[in-house]
Amino acid sequence: MEHSNFYSDRKFCTQCRKYVSYLVSLEHSYCCECGSRVRLFSENDWTHFHENLERNRPRGGRPKKGKESA
Repeated sequence: MEHSNFYSDRKFCTQCRKYVSYLVSLEHSYCCECGSRVRLFSENDWTHFHENLERNRPRGGRPKKGKESA
């Protein structure tokens, strides 16, 4: 796993409508440019993230009892 770099880490600011540097407090993170709260992803990126997660989730389950596989 790659370690993140503090200076290049970005979160999405809904006020600025872009990924920005941010300040972290105990409960929330705030945009360095305008001071509003930031999110991890934009709405569009969040949707794509979840669609990708569902698409890559393994399907199937436990085999039924009494049937042996080859």
